[in-house]
Amino acid sequence: MFTGIVEATVKVLSVRDDAGSRKLTLERIWDDLKPGQSVAVNGVCLTVAEETSGKTPSMAFDVVAETLKLTNLGKLAAGDGVHVERSLAANGRLDGHFVLGHIDGMVSLISQVEDDSGVRLILKSSKELAKYLIPKGSVAIDGVSLTIASIKGETFEVALIPTTMRLTMLTNQPQDWMFNLETDVLSKTVVSWLERERRGK
Repeated sequence: MFTGIVEATVKVLSVRDDAGSRKLTLERIWDDLKPGQSVAVNGVCLTVAEETSGKTPSMAFDVVAETLKLTNLGKLAAGDGVHVERSLAANGRLDGHFVLGHIDGMVSLISQVEDDSGVRLILKSSKELAKYLIPKGSVAIDGVSLTIASIKGETFEVALIPTTMRLTMLTNQPQDWMFNLETDVLSKTVVSWLERERRGK
């Protein structure tokens, strides 16, 4: 369980592909991190496979083929930056919203629009994902907890305040970049239940 409050942006140190999976090695910023613990990387819940100390402390993850297909982790290269967040402690503060780290799919960046309060990202989802989007509802975009500002069909907008712009890479990505999207778990639960009820009738 995560909150969508990104703790840091860290550098990808290396990427190694092997038989349909990928070893992803990142900069490590936590001294007490241990193998077996969970870290959200661009919103994707991954398990720490290895950690090293030394001049450049690192943490490594094994990413399976299904995750590479459904997320932007398959597009990463050494030198890229990614958002990281450790799992929520039982006594932790929930500053964002409940984020599971289970990506529903990807959404494309149509454009960025500046306004008086910051920047709005205009994003395009698939029809299948759009049914889970709710005006003023929560989403996680590359692991960042955000509120939907507006929706029109399969296009929706999220507003970024200056703090979010400073602490994340959301405004650094080019047009057509594919962001990882996790829709709100409550929305998915309600829609899924209603669809099952409709099929049952």
